Amino acid sequence: MATNTRDLACTTDDVFRVLANGWLYPGWVVGASRMRDVDASWPAVGAQLHHSFGVWPALLDDRTEVREWEPPHRMVLIARGWPMGEAKVTLRARTTASGCQVRIDEEPVKGPAVLIPRFLTTPMLRWRNAETLHRLAYLAEGRAGGDGRASGEVTPPSSS
Repeated sequence: MATNTRDLACTTDDVFRVLANGWLYPGWVVGASRMRDVDASWPAVGAQLHHSFGVWPALLDDRTEVREWEPPHRMVLIARGWPMGEAKVTLRARTTASGCQVRIDEEPVKGPAVLIPRFLTTPMLRWRNAETLHRLAYLAEGRAGGDGRASGEVTPPSSS
């Protein structure tokens, strides 16, 4: 299993607001290139994101499903990335003195990736997930204070 952690200058609620917005998935998940649809029930258990991964013209359509949703502390996903297979991805957040710490664990659970020795997959997943947490931090820290920047909301200039 590949594990990464990152300290963020925001709250666990800020992190889970990003995770709760399925349309932001390609903004923080390395490899996800576009969203095709988000179930209306997202992020409820069983809800799915319909996304594509790769780069044009080699895009593959797949989906990710919520297995556990315990805001603001834990989320478990089954991320499909066929033809490589599926991975169980667990995100955990805990409060720290300076904000919060987010941990991501990823483990191949189905398909050809399961056959690749861990000493080969773990370094690649850790490298990718370091960037995933970096991107998640940008989105979550941008929401700190509720200014809405990560959600695409536009705040009109003040008239002073």
